[in-house]
Amino acid sequence: MFARISHPALLAGLLLMLLLGGCVSTGPGGKSIDLDKARETHIQLGLRYLQSGDDNREIARHHFQEALKLGKKDPDAHHGLALLYQADNELEVAESHFKKALRYNRDFSMARVNYGAFLYKQERYQEAKEQFLVASEDLTYNRRSYALANLGRAELKLHELDGAEKAFKKSLALSADLPVALLELAELKFEKQEFSQAKQYLDRFSEKNRQIPQSLWLGIRIEKIFGNRDKERSYALALKNLFPYSAETLKYQQMMAENEQQ
Repeated sequence: MFARISHPALLAGLLLMLLLGGCVSTGPGGKSIDLDKARETHIQLGLRYLQSGDDNREIARHHFQEALKLGKKDPDAHHGLALLYQADNELEVAESHFKKALRYNRDFSMARVNYGAFLYKQERYQEAKEQFLVASEDLTYNRRSYALANLGRAELKLHELDGAEKAFKKSLALSADLPVALLELAELKFEKQEFSQAKQYLDRFSEKNRQIPQSLWLGIRIEKIFGNRDKERSYALALKNLFPYSAETLKYQQMMAENEQQ
C-alpha cells in the first residue's frame, strides 16, 4: 500500500519526476533530459499552484524560476511570473515580465490581454487599448471575444463611443452571451438615449446571469424612463437588499432624495 502524499511541494516534485521519466536516457555521455519538456512541466505546475490560492504562491514562484533556469527567454515563464508579481502587488516587476513575455513572443495574445488588463487597472487606458487591439486582431486566439470586449471597455474610458460599440458588437458576434459585452452595450445605448436597445441588451444579460449592482442600477433607470413603476421598484429592492453598501445603492438613494425635493 502506498502512503498518501499531501504536501504540495513534494507532490509537485513527484509529478515532475513522473513527467520527465520518459525523457531520461542513458548513453556514453550519461543521462540527458528533454529540457523543453522539463521547462513546460515547470510552467504548468507554476500556473496550477498560482491558480490554487495564495498559500501556494511560493511554490508557483519556484516552478517559474526553475523554468527560466532552463530557458531564460521562455515567454510562458515570464507571463507566469508577471501574473504572480501582479498578485504580490509588485507592479514594476510584474510589468517587466509582461514586457519580456511579449518581447520573446509578439504573438502571445493571452499575455497581451492580461497585460492590457494590468494597464487598465492602473487607469493607463490608451496603453491598455493598444494591447487589446493587437490581441483582438489575432484570428487564431480562442478568447478573441474577450479581447474585443476589453477593447471596448478601454475605448469607453477614452470616450471613443463609436469604437467601443463596434468592439462590443464584434465580441457578441463571436460569443453571443458574453456578459460584459451585453451589459456594457446596454449602458452605452442608455447613454446614447437609445432606451429600447438598452433594455434589449440588459434583458439578454439578465436571462443568463446573476444580477450585479451595475445591472440593477441600469435596470432602475431604464424602467424609470419607460414609467414601469413595478419593475423599477423590483430592481431597487434587489439592489438595496443584495448590495446595500454598493456605490450604485448610494446613487439610487441620491436619486430618490433629489426626487423628494422636487
